[in-house]
Amino acid sequence: MTSIRHNNGVLDAARDCVLAYGVRRTTLTDVARRAGVSRMTIYRRWPDVRTLVADLMTREWVAVLSGLDTSDPVRAVVAGVRALREHPLWRKIVEADPELLLPYLLRRTGATHEAMLAFLEPAIGDPARTRVVLLIAQSFLMSGPTMLDPDTLDAELTTLLERYLA
Repeated sequence: MTSIRHNNGVLDAARDCVLAYGVRRTTLTDVARRAGVSRMTIYRRWPDVRTLVADLMTREWVAVLSGLDTSDPVRAVVAGVRALREHPLWRKIVEADPELLLPYLLRRTGATHEAMLAFLEPAIGDPARTRVVLLIAQSFLMSGPTMLDPDTLDAELTTLLERYLA
């Protein structure tokens, strides 16, 4: 239990540092100082800032998921995309360090993808369709704001998902 609390304290400190400075300007020394732990404590668990931020993103995005009701998967996905789009950490990363997101778009799935698939699949009922829904949601989250205002994005995502899942 102490380890979980300890890790959450470090992740909280990392979140505060990233929100204040961005990922590139955050150091493990900054995080250790803010968390009130030694640098060695952090290095034992996270070898670098990117690994720490990856765990932070997973924690934050999974927390968004945990507040969604999958009894209506379309509403859950639209609400999840909206919540992520408005999340302060998401906004800071997109604004200051968008290159952090490229591996998850181009090379591999991450722990958050796996959590989202596990969360949605029981409601959608088909693994392939669940992956397509996640791809659609991801495109609306990443590129949607460059094309449409938030209300229109939500309405169009709703229409698209309702028709796809019908």
